[in-house]
Amino acid sequence: MIITPFLVIFMFVVFVLLFLFLNTVDRRKWLTGLISLILTPFVYFYMFYPFVNIVSNYHHQKYFNSEAWAEKPALRYEMIDNTIASDTLIGLSKTEIENQLGKYEWLSWDDKKQAHDNDKWNYGLGIEPGAFNGEKECVELTFTNGKVSEVKHYQEEITYENEEE
Repeated sequence: MIITPFLVIFMFVVFVLLFLFLNTVDRRKWLTGLISLILTPFVYFYMFYPFVNIVSNYHHQKYFNSEAWAEKPALRYEMIDNTIASDTLIGLSKTEIENQLGKYEWLSWDDKKQAHDNDKWNYGLGIEPGAFNGEKECVELTFTNGKVSEVKHYQEEITYENEEE
């Protein structure tokens, strides 16, 4: 375990809250202090920390790997930030993109042409973990003259096929 300032601050907050709560039950300061000191790690790691992880949307960042992209499509969102920041896909041809990412999952709609745009490929990235997340992650690759010119990360509302409106 790495001791960070946030860990120390949050554990102190948990200790104070436990101490104040136990102080209402028993007025002996030494006993409430001792019990609070013993219970703080348990309350922190089994109650506070899991709750923070549920409501926050933190996720691990990974470097782009075409094998992981193909094998675990639900975890692609972990790779996309690094992929965009490092311009890994910029300048690659459609064939190279197909070799690295696989065939596009869907094409963007072009209102001017009233048809799908063959120069805008989309891939699903999965759903970022979090309690209040109702959106799925997606990426759109825009091709100019057969080469990737733009990589756009966006979110789309999660819909289910059997939903009735």
